[in-house]
Amino acid sequence: MSTFGEDLIQSLNEAVAHARGEGPGVLHTSVVPREVREAANLTQAQMAPLMGMSLSGYRKWEQGTRRVSGPGATLLRVIQKEPEAVKRALLSADPG
Repeated sequence: MSTFGEDLIQSLNEAVAHARGEGPGVLHTSVVPREVREAANLTQAQMAPLMGMSLSGYRKWEQGTRRVSGPGATLLRVIQKEPEAVKRALLSADPG
């Protein structure tokens, strides 16, 4: 069987176990970009490069025309918890 087939079977087994209340489960709460940005005292123009995206792309998140998922949602959660650390790390003037 291919690796894809094995991965698919494993995923389905994990989903069934989770539905039965067995095994670990991870709950991801939704994150609201505007709330995170405002709490960090940033403008949309400041937030977009922090997220590694264009201003228009970021605005689509806030307008709800583009869904936040995956790495973007994770970075928003980190900014929500530690905004100053993320600013220091990602908005530093030091290129190295």
